[in-house]
Amino acid sequence: MNRLHLARLKLHTRIRTLALAVAFTWLAASLAQAAEAPKLGSPAPDFKLQDQHGKWHELKDYRGKWVALYFYPKDKTPGCTTQACEFRDNIFAFRDADAVILGVSVDDVESHKEFSEKHSLPFPILADDKKAVAKEYGVLKRFLGTIELARRDTFLIDPSGKIVRHYEDVDPKGHSQVVLKDIKELQKKPS
Repeated sequence: MNRLHLARLKLHTRIRTLALAVAFTWLAASLAQAAEAPKLGSPAPDFKLQDQHGKWHELKDYRGKWVALYFYPKDKTPGCTTQACEFRDNIFAFRDADAVILGVSVDDVESHKEFSEKHSLPFPILADDKKAVAKEYGVLKRFLGTIELARRDTFLIDPSGKIVRHYEDVDPKGHSQVVLKDIKELQKKPS
């Protein structure tokens, strides 16, 4: 092996080692920033947030109903629009199941208002612009190293206020139907 080839090989090895170190550091920082999600069977953490119309909502307001509390990253983005519109399209089936839908992102009330009006969303989307609720539910995630958004997770909360399902990093397409199916199955089980 000549010296030039050996030098190139050492340089490539150093670059790969550095890239792995950066990747592991980023992964460790991402994991460290995320609080742990509430456990299944535990009481869902309460909150007080404003919806797209400026009305305040607290989780305790929905006791006695099933709650699909879905977190999403950002208004006006393709996946979030798909998810919101599928929940919208199934609103009557959720209502028939005595269930409510609550969307949450770290966008502000004004952004939610525009998003809701554009897509005729008939359920509250809540502004967690201080990121406290996303953090408490363990879904606050850092993107590109600096931007903090909610991960696309859903918590299914039973009428007594306990978390009975946690759907992590969901595919927005078809997710509404999965949640609705699970509500109906859980309602059939004896309490």
